[in-house]
Amino acid sequence: MHTSVLKTDERIEAVYFTRDSLVINLMDGRTISAPLTWYPKLLKASFKERSNFEICGGGYGIHWPAIDEDLSVQGLLRGAPAPQGKKNLAKKKQTPAIKRARSTKKVKPS
Repeated sequence: MHTSVLKTDERIEAVYFTRDSLVINLMDGRTISAPLTWYPKLLKASFKERSNFEICGGGYGIHWPAIDEDLSVQGLLRGAPAPQGKKNLAKKKQTPAIKRARSTKKVKPS
């Protein structure tokens, strides 16, 4: 019995944007769509900045030089939002930690 093997080609064929999403067409016919809210740099970028991208990494990545943003097909297929930036991490460090109250109750010996 012969089993046909489906060949996938995860290289990028096209990149475009809708009002709320980043859309990537792959060479094998699949389409990946992700909300722009997952990628704050792209969300805040102008139309001109979004349009200025390079397909890189042999077709497996996208680079936006004007906003210094890089995405990979692997990350998009995994559904991985952009990692939190240093700015967000600094805000988290500034939030006060919850202090646990220690019990001060003294036990008298019997």
